[in-house]
Amino acid sequence: MIKIKQAVIVEGKYDKIKLEQILDAVIIQTDGFGIFKDKQKQKFIRALAEKKGILILTDSDSAGFVIRSFLSGIVSPEYITHAYIPDILGKEKRKSEASKEGKLGVEGVSNEVILKALETAGIIGEQTDSDAAEKKQVTKTDLYDDGICGKSNSLEKRRKLLKVLNLPERTSANSMLKIINTFLSYEDYKQAVKDIEN
Repeated sequence: MIKIKQAVIVEGKYDKIKLEQILDAVIIQTDGFGIFKDKQKQKFIRALAEKKGILILTDSDSAGFVIRSFLSGIVSPEYITHAYIPDILGKEKRKSEASKEGKLGVEGVSNEVILKALETAGIIGEQTDSDAAEKKQVTKTDLYDDGICGKSNSLEKRRKLLKVLNLPERTSANSMLKIINTFLSYEDYKQAVKDIEN
């Protein structure tokens, strides 16, 4: 797994699944053109960008470039790094036929192609903040101990915590954990848990 400090923005869930196999990073999906109307997700992406920067990794077809262009319009350019998948013709394994343009998307290319795109974008090899390595991390055990996951009322508590943290309500426990460790100190997380119990 390659750890990168930027949040990675991809189009769909299969792109996200692909990247989760090779990257240790916060990965957010736009749900394709769904991002155009999702004000909450737009706000969230802007906040992530200002906190740690974003890496946009959309497909190389025209739809991917429309989404990339939209994101570039809602986030200041100094917070954006672009990585590009080369035009590779083919069909994703899960699909019955190739896309309209016949190009493989993020989910369909090899890990090596993705890593090369990240290298070209200057992402791989960057040093992460030294203080981030020393910072106490919130763990899955903390989430369990605090009742945020793994217990009978965890879903309700997790939704309350997501609301307090101004995160999308469909955020999974694993994604939430990465986001918490990006935005909050351990103490701030504990305070947020206290706040939802009062």
